[in-house]
Amino acid sequence: MFKFTGKVLSLSAATLMVSSVLSSAASLDDLVKAAKAEGELTVIALPHDWCGYGAVIDGFKAKYPELKINELNPDAGSGDEIEAIKANKDNKGPQAPDVIDVGLSFGPSAKADGLIQPYKVSTWDSIPDSAKDADGFWTGDYYGVLSFLVNKDLVKEAPADWADLLKADYANTVALAGDPRASNQAIQAVYAAGLSGGAAAGEAAGTAGLDFFKKLNAAGNFVPVIGKPATLAQGQTPILVTWDYNALAGRDTLKGNPPVDVVVPKTGVVAGVYVQAISAYAPHPNAAKLWLEYLYSDEGQIGWLKGYCHPIRFNDLAKNGKLPADVMAKLPPAEAYASAVFPTLDEQGKAKEAITKNWEAVVGANVK
Repeated sequence: MFKFTGKVLSLSAATLMVSSVLSSAASLDDLVKAAKAEGELTVIALPHDWCGYGAVIDGFKAKYPELKINELNPDAGSGDEIEAIKANKDNKGPQAPDVIDVGLSFGPSAKADGLIQPYKVSTWDSIPDSAKDADGFWTGDYYGVLSFLVNKDLVKEAPADWADLLKADYANTVALAGDPRASNQAIQAVYAAGLSGGAAAGEAAGTAGLDFFKKLNAAGNFVPVIGKPATLAQGQTPILVTWDYNALAGRDTLKGNPPVDVVVPKTGVVAGVYVQAISAYAPHPNAAKLWLEYLYSDEGQIGWLKGYCHPIRFNDLAKNGKLPADVMAKLPPAEAYASAVFPTLDEQGKAKEAITKNWEAVVGANVK
């Protein structure tokens, strides 16, 4: 039961009510006017080289130049975003985030903690049910899959699947893009390796993934360094396991020096979804809603595609012939994603616990 205190009543009605899907241009016009009256939008944890966010932000600014965009801590993690909401509940200034972009598991927990408010964008019906909260508290926006970024100067034949990484040809070459005791990207990589070996989803795949990396480490193929395009170029981590959009962005950054391959493995193709939500304490709730309307519009969704992420409305855009051919040509072939699996929150949670708690005991590699 909600307890309505005087303080709560001071919040805008938009904060208290579930917003329905925008049904007309007039509704959007009203939202635009309300957002412009607020004058600002505060975002957090949006590095410009992640998923094409720089261009997406620029696109929003061009469309709504009257709104000032405050960008907080671009390199923050999902947990940091949640803490920023908590720390700024009573702050109506530019340090209080209006919107967050977080890993899938953070959506339900933020909802349970009363930290986000509901809103359903006008394109709501074209977003898969499995990728959104039924009441609109959080909505999936884009995803990527684990891939191998390969330095072609040092690796003559790129691995096609997880099992290939165990071959003697790949001695002292394979690295993760994070510490699997803490990094979601690295945890999902371990999980993907376990699924590739035939383990059941959830804890079993997490355990199997640990066994795979134990073998990889024992074979001398695993490099206990947090890999980046720079370490790959330097030859320290010639094969880097990372989200495909980070791999493809790394390919662009390296500009052929060295030449690289981006490989989506044949099996264990694990997809990671990120979600958008509006803070329950957003100082600019209408600007926040307008931001989400932009992100889930055709223009915003194609912006993710240009940043090498798969927009959550990908199938809808494809069905309506709206996927730009020149952008699609820069991505791995569509069939590479045909077997992608989207772990449930329960499966993610159980695998994460198995991996983070047992990495040191099973694998014994101190990744840093």
